[in-house]
Amino acid sequence: MQKFKYSNEYELRASPKMLFPYISSASGLSEWFCDKVNTKPDHNFDFIWDKESHIAEQSSLRLNKSVKFEFLNTSENNRDNNYIEFKIDVSDLTGSTYLRITDYSTNADVEELKDLWDGLIESLKEIVGS
Repeated sequence: MQKFKYSNEYELRASPKMLFPYISSASGLSEWFCDKVNTKPDHNFDFIWDKESHIAEQSSLRLNKSVKFEFLNTSENNRDNNYIEFKIDVSDLTGSTYLRITDYSTNADVEELKDLWDGLIESLKEIVGS
């Protein structure tokens, strides 16, 4: 299947230190990103949406900077898996905090992805008081 890479950046009024647990921990992600997240051995996370389980490996983690989750078994050869990456950037000029989202999957509907992520980020903003 053809893969599509969607990326967008959102400004949040929260420090990287405050924001990071919401993008990197099971409890933080459960609050805004999906119905529930369970941790598994070997840096694996079980993301649950609509009672469906999706296992992902936390393939990279930089404290207060970024985290990447690669969903397992989403390609035939297990080499081109779907992933979601969250990166926190702080503007040197303005001091504003930005969360960059990269969503790599088979969903190529840009408007649908934009609406989905805009809604998720609004939920995150409410939680962090942004």
